[in-house]
Amino acid sequence: MVACLKSTILTSDETPMTLQIDDLQFGYAGSGGFHLRVPSLTLEAGTTCLLLGPSGSGKSTFLGLLAGVLTPERGRIALAGQDMSQLSGARMDKFRGTHIGFIYQTLNLIPWLSTRENIALGLAFAPQRRARLSAGVADTITDFMTRLDLDAGTLGDQPAGLLSLGQQQRVAAARALVGAPDLVLADEPSSALDVVNTEKFFDLLMAGLDRQRQVLLVVSHDARLAPRFDRVINMADLTGAPKMGDMSR
Repeated sequence: MVACLKSTILTSDETPMTLQIDDLQFGYAGSGGFHLRVPSLTLEAGTTCLLLGPSGSGKSTFLGLLAGVLTPERGRIALAGQDMSQLSGARMDKFRGTHIGFIYQTLNLIPWLSTRENIALGLAFAPQRRARLSAGVADTITDFMTRLDLDAGTLGDQPAGLLSLGQQQRVAAARALVGAPDLVLADEPSSALDVVNTEKFFDLLMAGLDRQRQVLLVVSHDARLAPRFDRVINMADLTGAPKMGDMSR
C-alpha cells in the first residue's frame, strides 16, 4: 500500500513560498523497494521541518529529489520559483550551488583543506550567494565560525581532518549556511554525536539560520528532535513504512 502526504504545510499567506512540491512520485522496484508519493507540500521561508523515519525508509532518497540529484518519475519540485524539472546538467549544478545548502551524513569535508577553506567551498560555485554577503568572504567565515562555536583564531587554518567530530559537523553546517541559500538540507547530521553534542549542534544550527528567508529540512531517525521544529513529517506518510510514534501537533 502506498501512503500519501495529503496536507499542505503553510505558515502564512503573506510569507513568500520557498519550496513547492506537486504530485511527486518516485520509487524503486523489488521486494526491498518502496514508492514515494507526495501530492502537495509547501514549505514557506523561515520554516524548520523534520522528516522522521527509520534507517532505510527513503529519507535520503527524498533529499536527493529535493536537491536535484535524483529525477522524479512524475511531478514538480519548484524552489525559489524555479521548476527544477526544467533544468538539466550544468544549469542544475549552478542552481543547486546557488539555492541549496547540504549537510551530508558523511560530512564530505576535504580533510587536507583548512576549516576556512572548507567553509568557503559553499561559495565557490555560487556567485549569488557571495553577492548576499554583507561583509567580505573572510569576515563572513569568521562570523559563521564564531556563531557555530568554532575558534577562528585557533581552528581557522587547521586542516579539517584534524578537527574533532563535533567540530567537523559544525564546519559542514557553516559550509551549508554561508551565503544564505534558500533551502538547507541535512541528512542525519547528528547521527554520530552523543546526546549532549547533538543538543549543542542543533542549538548552533538553528542560531545560524536566516529565519526570514531560509527553509531548513532535516531528516533523522531521532524522534527526540521533534520539539525543535516548526513542522514534523513522518516518513510513513510518504511511503507507508511503519511510523516511529505519533508526531502529530
